[in-house]
Amino acid sequence: MSRRSLGEFEQQVLLTVLRMGGEAYSVPMVLHMEERSGREVSQAAVYIALRRLEEKGLVSSRMEDPESTGTGRERRYFRVEPSALAELREARRTMERFWDGLEDMVEDWGG
Repeated sequence: MSRRSLGEFEQQVLLTVLRMGGEAYSVPMVLHMEERSGREVSQAAVYIALRRLEEKGLVSSRMEDPESTGTGRERRYFRVEPSALAELREARRTMERFWDGLEDMVEDWGG
């Protein structure tokens, strides 16, 4: 397992960027995450997670100038790096190992 394991929220952020075509900015990401999770998501929390992921080298970003966005504001777009895919796969395998053999037990407990 990697020394830089991903937290649950970081995984959700990375998966959201992937689902949005591999590159996205924070506003539509927040809306998508709220829709998928069924709960409120803070734009600041998403941005902090994106910065942390960028520091880890799992996403990169670029600024788009105000004229090309059509909004008069700069936007920072984040892109998933190939190394993030390996991290996501490992995080999924790890969680599956924890769940392995517990499905029946959880069902028996009424959960």
